[in-house]
Amino acid sequence: MLNPHRLVVLRAVLEAGSINAAARNLTYSPATISQHMTALARETGLVLFEKQGRGIVATDAARRLADHAAALLDDFGRLERAVADLRDGRTERLAIACMASVAESWMPDVVRAVHRHRPGLTVEISLNEPMPGRGRRAPDLDIRTEPADGVQIRLDGYDRHELAVEELVVVLPAGHPLAAAGAVTLRDLEAEPWIDHDIYDSPIGQIVLSACRTAGFTPRYAARLDDHRAALRLVAAGLGVTVLPRLAVAGPATDVAVRPLRNPSVSRRIVVHARRDPRRAAIVSHAVNQLRTTARAEPGHPG
Repeated sequence: MLNPHRLVVLRAVLEAGSINAAARNLTYSPATISQHMTALARETGLVLFEKQGRGIVATDAARRLADHAAALLDDFGRLERAVADLRDGRTERLAIACMASVAESWMPDVVRAVHRHRPGLTVEISLNEPMPGRGRRAPDLDIRTEPADGVQIRLDGYDRHELAVEELVVVLPAGHPLAAAGAVTLRDLEAEPWIDHDIYDSPIGQIVLSACRTAGFTPRYAARLDDHRAALRLVAAGLGVTVLPRLAVAGPATDVAVRPLRNPSVSRRIVVHARRDPRRAAIVSHAVNQLRTTARAEPGHPG
């Protein structure tokens, strides 16, 4: 069986670029690092490093092994944290996966509510857009975006609850000519440089791109990011325009102009998938109820 620690050392050597640099980063001696790599080569039957000049270089096999090991080591790290929790008596967790805009706007209410119900509970919040992360707990609550007029997605082992249908808005530099308009159409933005806040094409990015193509054009991107806050800073600097969920620009904005989209409007549906687990039913239900209350309090909510 492979030793996970030696896989960690292999990744450290590849990231650092040499055994000596990895030894400094890990506070080991170079001899100890070399011994781990020799043992890993023996365990796998692979040639991991080859001599080149006065040094060594990693083989393709070593790099592929490290790539394949990444997900395993993330999961192993999660297991180690679970063991530490059990050892220290910290067993009460509520894992929530959600979008950044929901994390910023709704999670304070949810954490406050579940703490009133279970004061010793730890809430773990991770982002599932633009990309789900490895090495995190399987979520008890998985909050996702869907096209408002699209197929309703269901996850095995979870109950689905619709929270809100939210309109997307146009965000413009404060001095932009369209900032004086009461509303903006997508066709108004066809010739503009765009700031894309979703370089990995997660559901919200797909909704925006689909709406643009329906309007007859594909945005011309001046920059692409995976962080809506950074995208807002680029818009504020006058580098382009963007289209975002209203939640993503919920705070006061003095350096950008936020305008509704019309003809057509563009919307997303926000849903929460709640894990079916009799042992956690009470706290999951409490969190779902708070999410519904918080969503209803949003401006423009139909309920």
